[in-house]
Amino acid sequence: MKTILFCLSLLMTLHAAAQKPQKLFDGKTLNGWHTIPGGSWTVKESAIVGKNDKADARHGLLVSDKKYKNFTATVKYKAVRGNSGFYFRVQETGDVVGVKGFQAEIDPEKDAGGLYETSGRAWVVQPKPEDVKTWYKPNAWNTMTVTAIDGNVTVTVNGKVSAKLTNDPGLPEGHFALQLHGSQDVEVWFKDITVKEM
Repeated sequence: MKTILFCLSLLMTLHAAAQKPQKLFDGKTLNGWHTIPGGSWTVKESAIVGKNDKADARHGLLVSDKKYKNFTATVKYKAVRGNSGFYFRVQETGDVVGVKGFQAEIDPEKDAGGLYETSGRAWVVQPKPEDVKTWYKPNAWNTMTVTAIDGNVTVTVNGKVSAKLTNDPGLPEGHFALQLHGSQDVEVWFKDITVKEM
């Protein structure tokens, strides 16, 4: 009887742990991530800092070692200059772009929270400039959340829905990645990256 109760307790503990968001960034190192050459990635002030120079045509990427299928992922970001993105369910390609799949758009001026499919359909949801102004905070930390359950995808920026898809045919599983756009001067900061698998 004690063995059964112990097993039940262990299962309940594991189930509860699975329901809690897990950190993808420990605030100190880039453990759990690998790079695709282009730009540079460092840890500063408990944040991941990505920088690229416009002379570099490559898309610098910091890619999660693990793949994910159904999840809610949250990241705080501050876009200082240049284009970036929070990739999800992507596959590595080995070309100059580095990956194929969805990115939730990160940019200091436009399109924040839109959905762009790299090496695919290009813009799938491109928000209107007047809508972006209602959720994006320039020169400040913004919170982006991506929920992907099978073909249903929702992106929010600072709590407001910026993109939504139903029964989308995009990739069902893959890596997360942080992007530095090639051929641009880029600086973007990321912190508090978590994922809750479904």
